[in-house]
Amino acid sequence: MIANKVSVPIACWGDNTELDLTFPESWSVRQCTMNGHNAPALTDDEIRRRLSSPHGTIPLRELAVGKKRIVILFDDLIRPTPTYRIIPSVLEELHAAGISDGQIRFVAAIGTHGPMTRSEMVQKLGADIVERFPVYNHNIYDNVVKVGVTSHGTPVFINREVASCDLKLGIGGVIPYYAQHVYNGGGKIILPGVSGMETIHDYHVSFHERSKGKPLDSRCEEGVPPYRINLEEAARLAGLDFKVDLVQNNRKEVVGLFAGDFVDTHRAASKWARGIYETEIAPPSDVVILNTYPKEDQPMKGLWVAVQSVKPGGDVVILSHSANGLSHHHHLFGKFGTDYGGPGYSPGRHFTVGDAGRIIFCTPYPSRVDVDSYPGDHVHFRRTWNETRLLLETGITGPATVAVYPYGGIQMAQPKGD
Repeated sequence: MIANKVSVPIACWGDNTELDLTFPESWSVRQCTMNGHNAPALTDDEIRRRLSSPHGTIPLRELAVGKKRIVILFDDLIRPTPTYRIIPSVLEELHAAGISDGQIRFVAAIGTHGPMTRSEMVQKLGADIVERFPVYNHNIYDNVVKVGVTSHGTPVFINREVASCDLKLGIGGVIPYYAQHVYNGGGKIILPGVSGMETIHDYHVSFHERSKGKPLDSRCEEGVPPYRINLEEAARLAGLDFKVDLVQNNRKEVVGLFAGDFVDTHRAASKWARGIYETEIAPPSDVVILNTYPKEDQPMKGLWVAVQSVKPGGDVVILSHSANGLSHHHHLFGKFGTDYGGPGYSPGRHFTVGDAGRIIFCTPYPSRVDVDSYPGDHVHFRRTWNETRLLLETGITGPATVAVYPYGGIQMAQPKGD
């Protein structure tokens, strides 16, 4: 699509509105939409049918029969998963098995992220759920119990409340990881979702150090790297019984639902999701606009498409309209002082995006911590699009080519030749 004005979605968990991006008339602007841009949302009946026809296990209403304590795991607002769309159908399945509301609790699978507030839980689950059921935050430092050790040597500590339940199910999303063919979802609702810090640190850091130079696990395949095998072993040790993995369109609507065994759902959802998230990458461009919707709290997760699109010395603009800013709370990799942070923090990094010359963060919610986290004279911060456009024009005196990725948080590069 060629135009000199492009509207992009912003504020996924806020106003959920649009921002108009205008460009000089002499600039050639290409909007790079993903293949599933206008995929239709599933109806309530379609959600029920897919939930009742699981992959690799018996239906939830049969699995739940005779169970005493049920826990439903869900991700936080850093993921765009519209969990509230799925919960009513999940509860119908549980009630059909004779499970009462008093047997059910929810646990936020936040991993190393900050705890959720009540208002955030309402956004993710709905007010009725928060009022009817106990909803707990996970704590990576306390109240975790050891359930085993993976074959890769990762000790598995999980949330005590989760461990106490005899039916464990999770609701999450399958979206590209760093805009590449490695998907989130599946067993990640357990690791890092409700695991202890010792487990998470080993999974993110020590495991990779131990794996250097060793033969690849025979279970690995495209989109299933060694760490995925490791986390799936952890989820199996934790006893994750049932998973719902969602695929979403550009409007954060559910367009695909895969339920059942968490490995089967991950593989099936990941394969199908390629047809939704894949995007034809623009030819090398003078300016690349990466709108981080709908993962605006983690803007770095979608940069791979920008890396592939920017000309050497070109400009990359990263749009983020999360009121939480760019530096969401992260106990493992986060910064907690002038030159120190969590156990996985690395100070003094030089921030780059491929061969880009200038990198411009356009966000109405800047902070000094964000500025300090992305050092360099080539990095700039602007509050508005008009300010950003003015800065772009100071470095470009003639015609320019522009590539706009309107929801870069979930877009991924389509392999050449596809």
